[in-house]
Parts: sequence; structure tokens; C-alpha cells
Amino acid sequence: MTTLSDRTTETLPVIAPRAERLAWADVAKGGCIILVLLWHVIVKHYLRIDWQVGLPVPGAWGLLGEQLLPLRMPLFFAISGIFAASALGRPWRTVRRSRVARLLHLYVLWLLVHTAVLALAPHFPTDRATSLPGLLAQLTVTPSNLWYLPALALYFVLAKALRRVHPAVLLTAAGVLSAVAAAGLLDTPGNRGGVYQNLVFFLAGLHLRPHLQRWAATATDRRLLLTSAGFAAALAATAVVGHWFGASLLVSATAVAFGITAAARLARRPILAGPLAALGRRTLPVYVIHMPVLALLDRLLAGPVADLDTTSRVLLVAGYPVLLTATVLVVSLALHRGLLALRATWLFDLPAASRR
Repeated sequence: MTTLSDRTTETLPVIAPRAERLAWADVAKGGCIILVLLWHVIVKHYLRIDWQVGLPVPGAWGLLGEQLLPLRMPLFFAISGIFAASALGRPWRTVRRSRVARLLHLYVLWLLVHTAVLALAPHFPTDRATSLPGLLAQLTVTPSNLWYLPALALYFVLAKALRRVHPAVLLTAAGVLSAVAAAGLLDTPGNRGGVYQNLVFFLAGLHLRPHLQRWAATATDRRLLLTSAGFAAALAATAVVGHWFGASLLVSATAVAFGITAAARLARRPILAGPLAALGRRTLPVYVIHMPVLALLDRLLAGPVADLDTTSRVLLVAGYPVLLTATVLVVSLALHRGLLALRATWLFDLPAASRR
């Protein structure tokens, strides 16, 4: 039986006992959360520093982060769909708390935490509620930076309600929604666009689970080379001809194929896969904690880094995003461990009374 302490260290979707987890999927989620942190470090902190080094290094980091946008969240949601597949056929009363109530509880709770902490860093460039109407909007129709949590709850409810609809119909409709949102044909304030665009990947993981598992189980170095080349070619094509209708969906699909293949190959290398898989089972605390940590570090570091002498900035500019990403990750995990030691498990799970 899964204990409370076990559940607080699982990944964002609460799915199955750890014995049933897929090693490559945990590796993929660990890699995705690192990429999420790296992107936030780059765009919300690193690129805002006036480095004045006469080198194109900051631009290169920004370009790298942009190229990985089609990979991070689509792969995250595809893996979440794979893990959620086993719960789709269970009675609603057995999954509504763990798969809906828990996610919404965490979203509301951490939205309030983010709103309070981000008020201490007013110049940090991220979505925040500065008024009661703004907070109500983030609680309902325009999710905050924590949008993964309500999106995952919504996706599961939709999948559960429409489970008798043929998967091909669902995937087609979700794919059209993703393409329409990516083309800017829908009003997508805040992070609403991400909610529209990633439903198709969650449903793909949910309904195509056997095929994706087989794809991972039969992954080879040759397929890794081919999928990486396909991903790079799709990125290059959109850079040349522009983002035509459906291009974003196609690029993300090739990125997910590459990501699953890479995770499956990496999972066979214990030295590298072990830490990533362990992190993949702890993405929840990193996801909810890292933004306030980064905001406070931005307030602490942005000025002093910009004031360094030229030689120090030249030495620091190339590796700074990696160093700060590692710092944010370590601090987030340390805070999670400290909060659990203080028995603040309600910050990462439903209170015991409501679970009973």
C-alpha cells in the first residue's frame, strides 16, 4: 500500500505504485523538468542581465532554449498520459480525489504561495496576480505559471468523460485544437495557449500507450540518430518557411518521438539514468517551488552579476545558466525535504481528512 511519504515524492500525475513505473519514462520526466528550469533561468533571468562581453553567447543560450520548446511540455504531457492510462477504466469514485481534487488543491495552494512570494520580487518577469480580479482569473480561466496542474486535471476529466469516443476522433479533434491555438486563431492570454496545445499529447500518451511503450522498448542508436535528425529537420523547415498551420504540432510530434527514444536509450546507462529517474519521481516539488526560488535569486544576483568586471563576466557568461539551473534545482529539493521534515505534507498532497 502506498504511504503518504511515498506519494509526496511521486511525479506530478499520481498514477501507480512505484513497482509499475517505467524507468525510461521517469528518465524522460527528469530531463523535462531540468529543461523547464533551464528555460525559465534563461528567459526570466539570464537574458535580462547586461553582460557586455562582445560575444554572442547569451543569444546562443536563448536560441537553444527556443529550439527545445516543442520538446519540454509535449513530452511531459505524453508521459503523464502514459501513466494515467491505467486509471482511465477505474470507477470515478476511486480516481476523482487523486487525479482531480489533489491537482486542483495543489494549484490553488501554490498559486497563493507564488502570489505572496512574487510580491517580494516585483520586477521579476513572470505571470502574477496583482489584484483580486487577477487572482480570480488565474484560479479559473487564465492559469498561472503552475498551469500544468489544472491542465492535467482537466485533461483527465475530459478523457474519462469521453472514454467511449474512438481515440482517432479524440486525437484528431485535439490536434486541430492544438494547431488552431498555435496559429494564433484563439484568444490565449497567459498560459491558456499551453493548455489548448498540449491536450493532444496527453491523449496520445493515454490512448497510444502500448505503441509508445513498444517504441521505447525497441529503441536503438540508429533510431535515436534518425529521430534527432527528424527533429532538427522539422525545426529547420519551420525556420525557413515559417510556422504554417499545423507546423508546431508536427515539430512537437517529432520532438516527442526523439525524446522517448533518447530517454529509452539513456535508461540503459545506470550511471546517468539513475539520478534522472530519481528526479523524475520528484518533479512535483521542483515544479511548484522553483519559480519563487528563481525570483528571489534574480533579485539577489542580477545586480551583482552585471556589476562584475569584464574578465569575470566573460568567464561566467557561458556556464551561468547551467550553474543557476543546478542551484535552483538543489534549493527546491532541499526546501521540499525540509518541509516534509516539518510535516507540511499538505503542501504536496491532499490533507489526510479529505483523502479519507
